[in-house]
Amino acid sequence: MPLVKNLKKIPSAPGIYLFFNSKKELIYVGKASSLKSRVKSYFVSRKSPRPIEEMIHEVASVKYIVTSSLLEAVILEGSYIKKFKPRYNIKWRDDKSWNYLVITKDKYPRVETTREHELNLVGSAPRRKFLHVFGPFPGLNIKEAMRILRRIFLFSDCNPKKGRPCFYYQLGQCLGVCVGGITQKDYMKKVIRPLVFFLKGKKKAVIKNFTKQMRMASKIEDFESAARLRNQIKALQKIQDAALLNINFLREEILKGNARSLRIEGYDISNLGASNMVGSMAVFDEREPMKSQYRKFNIKTVAGQNDVGCLAEIVGRRLKHTEWPLPDIFLIDGGCPQVSAVLRILQKQKIDRPVIGIAKGLQRKKNEFIISNPAWTGLARQHENLLIRVRDEAHRFAIGFQRKKRFFSP
Repeated sequence: MPLVKNLKKIPSAPGIYLFFNSKKELIYVGKASSLKSRVKSYFVSRKSPRPIEEMIHEVASVKYIVTSSLLEAVILEGSYIKKFKPRYNIKWRDDKSWNYLVITKDKYPRVETTREHELNLVGSAPRRKFLHVFGPFPGLNIKEAMRILRRIFLFSDCNPKKGRPCFYYQLGQCLGVCVGGITQKDYMKKVIRPLVFFLKGKKKAVIKNFTKQMRMASKIEDFESAARLRNQIKALQKIQDAALLNINFLREEILKGNARSLRIEGYDISNLGASNMVGSMAVFDEREPMKSQYRKFNIKTVAGQNDVGCLAEIVGRRLKHTEWPLPDIFLIDGGCPQVSAVLRILQKQKIDRPVIGIAKGLQRKKNEFIISNPAWTGLARQHENLLIRVRDEAHRFAIGFQRKKRFFSP
């Protein structure tokens, strides 16, 4: 299929992808933390195709838009669905009701979440009840999105007549609506307007405006405001959004219609003192090992006994093999230091995948799970026995490789 050749140009970056039919109609829009891996997954032959692949035969062209973060991809996806109403997005909407984010018409507007059927209660013109309506946001962990937005834009849920500081004010995440610390005019200018611009996809304009305000605050020696604006700019430039996708949405993407499509890669390091250091990669689907995809690594760059450094080396080398499919889970035989090392490598390459470690203890009798992000806890619990099996297999494979090396070494 000529279309597949063009897919090689798609980057491994967050953004949205657009499927068009032969009539150049937009029939589906989706978001992804890695555009390349997500789009390619639709064109892989499966014994049991996912329901969403019903429409693949209609796809004549694919376009994409890169964003700086998954959160911005979610926002952009929502605007495209709202504007173009792609046929298959409408057909496959989750539970017939999507998440929306709304800004109320209160004196100090509130930022709230709602469902589509709740919007319909106010008729065909929900804007009569709200200042702004943003969405829909399919598959979004809306609580996590609200947490991120609150930390950046400092919006308030307070009653302005409360008279005592709220919890978020004490955390520095509220500008003082509760204690009369900000006027309604300033609240609209400093909080609501920047948030609306961001939700309309105008992040650069928000950063530019915050930078201008920061310089003015510094000029008049309002260093508290300048510091706050500096922190807001930094947060916008580096949005941490690994937990934005619902765990149920991720599981559906991995497993829907094909219980064997889950891919777990397990890693372990084996050494004899500071010599003969080797690494292993064991690969499983949801049922069994995929032994033809196992890989062995001789450690090349790490001197001395340094399991964390060795692990960082082999994962870094593994990621250079773009012809190998990315796993749905990186499983590490180790604890917090090992998980952190792998997570840093993935974040540097903008790869959003769960990293799960299993600490074994000195006698290998302990199974303590270390999870890179709390959002993946449900996934780890669901596959607990399988993950332990992968860990043990990676360990066995590493030990076997090291023994073979020692046996054949002169």
